[in-house]
Amino acid sequence: IKGRLRPERKHMLTDALNKVYSGLRLHFYMQVMSRFDHREATLTTVEAFSMEVINEMKEPTVSEFSEMMGISSPNAAVRVNSLIRKGYVEKIQSEEDKRTYHLRPTQKFMDYNRINLSYLQTVVDRCEKRFTKEQLGTLEEMLNIINTELMPEINLDDQRKRQRSS
Repeated sequence: IKGRLRPERKHMLTDALNKVYSGLRLHFYMQVMSRFDHREATLTTVEAFSMEVINEMKEPTVSEFSEMMGISSPNAAVRVNSLIRKGYVEKIQSEEDKRTYHLRPTQKFMDYNRINLSYLQTVVDRCEKRFTKEQLGTLEEMLNIINTELMPEINLDDQRKRQRSS
């Protein structure tokens, strides 16, 4: 079997992935909190999570959002309406089916999300200085495999196909 790790190495890989993920989250939270006093209509934690899901789902319907989050449609509608009131999301009528509306993050959310993306770019810039092109290529390949093959529970394209076929 390809790539089997001894238990102690497996623990080290788990710890390393967790540290990277935690570091990215921690930096984002630090930046958001430092701007907390300067923002009107601040997102609650649940709203921030909801916006991240809506953004990653690429214009889902309320029903698709509700199913992805594992919450009831009425609960999803309340969350979405609050996000609309605060100006972070808008409903866009579907071109194919005029009865359907899709959720689209607004520029206000994109500005909020830029905090995270700017730090990620800083880390990428540092990686380019630290690693060879070959190492970066391997890292990119491995991250793409993790994202597309090893985390099927959050493969949004597959999730959307399953929702639409049911």
